[in-house]
Amino acid sequence: MNNTQNSSAKIKKFFRALGPGLITGASDDDPSGIATYSQAGAKFGLTTLWSALITFPLMAAIQEMCARIGLITSVGLTTTLKNHYPKFILYLMMIFSVPAIILNIGADIAGMGAVANLMAPAVSPMIFSVFFTALLLILIVYLPYNKIVAVLKYLCLSLFLYIAVPFFTHPDWAQVLRNTFVPTLKVNKDFIEILVAILGTTISPYLFFWQVTMEAEDVKSSRQLILARRKLIKDQEDPKATKVKEKNFILLLIKKMQLDVNLGMLLSNLVMFFIILATGTALFGHGVTQIDTVEQAAKALEPVAGKASYLIFTIGVIGTGFLAIPVLSGSLSYIVSETFGWKGNLNKKFFDAKPFYIVIIIALLLGLLINYIGFSPIKALLYTAILYGLTSPILIAIVLHISNNKKIMKDHTNGRLSNVLGILTLVIMTVAAVALLYLQFH
Repeated sequence: MNNTQNSSAKIKKFFRALGPGLITGASDDDPSGIATYSQAGAKFGLTTLWSALITFPLMAAIQEMCARIGLITSVGLTTTLKNHYPKFILYLMMIFSVPAIILNIGADIAGMGAVANLMAPAVSPMIFSVFFTALLLILIVYLPYNKIVAVLKYLCLSLFLYIAVPFFTHPDWAQVLRNTFVPTLKVNKDFIEILVAILGTTISPYLFFWQVTMEAEDVKSSRQLILARRKLIKDQEDPKATKVKEKNFILLLIKKMQLDVNLGMLLSNLVMFFIILATGTALFGHGVTQIDTVEQAAKALEPVAGKASYLIFTIGVIGTGFLAIPVLSGSLSYIVSETFGWKGNLNKKFFDAKPFYIVIIIALLLGLLINYIGFSPIKALLYTAILYGLTSPILIAIVLHISNNKKIMKDHTNGRLSNVLGILTLVIMTVAAVALLYLQFH
């Protein structure tokens, strides 16, 4: 086997091993994220590049806490709240999560319809949105999510083309480095608004629920395999030895999970950094300081893709939309189903989990109806990110409390670094949200 075949085999093996952390990272760069980062680059040039360095450790810390909660409890975040906390906290979580997720679904559907219209202007964006909603419903209901991911994750690779854009537009690299490592903070509504949107679209509450549930599902499957193996070989070990093996098994899963989460968050923030850099040089650098249409956003890829920029942008947005919307609707269904004690997950068939899938169907239809409100797709995507930025602090506080609760987490509560980063995330997002609300009304 030659070197090319070896490399190809390694790449395929890497993508087959795509875990919950990497899926979470890929889903985070959904159409809402692409629109937010593009708007940041177009409106403020390179001055928000530093945010990628800040969001990476904060995002990784919160998602690692969520993943650890899933590994230790083997249940979803909503079930943990239901079992260990007063009901008002569960309902508060739902109030802050459900509307934002539905708006995100609607904005992503609208964005997908708008980019498809770029390629076929004769067809209305609304018709495309209806088509994508119907196709998503068919895929989600009739295919296990891991099969959807197996195909669609490759479409998201088009986002990495943003990495090439700055090398064609020749930015001032000294300025790039300065804006990356020296934060710029402007105390005005527009700048704080885009900062809240960046924080909201990277540290999104729906990803908390998704990460916990996916890790819980993974650890249950792993435990079932081990129990089956022990039964097969008639393991007669004494209880102490079994307990030590169980502890080592959990520690091994935590290490594997941490690598998976950190890699997923790193790739997500790398894409974010280069979208801001690409739009900051290709758009802001040429006088385009406001993105109102997907056509303007697509032009950021023109320096490297030329006439194919619209096609590549369309593939990226539709690919991330198809990857993210099942995550969004699935997260919403896990929240509602666990609250009311309904069974089901994305790998079960429709007739084995009817209530679970009915929630998903309603969520997608409500998302589609949002398209009729009259917002432009770009504005809807940006407003979604802002809403997440305003509501995230409540969910972060809940995650922090759970991950420090010895009754739930036993010997696997947060370490000092996790708590420092978690509290820092809570403080930064709360201050940004309060500042935006203050500037909005003054």
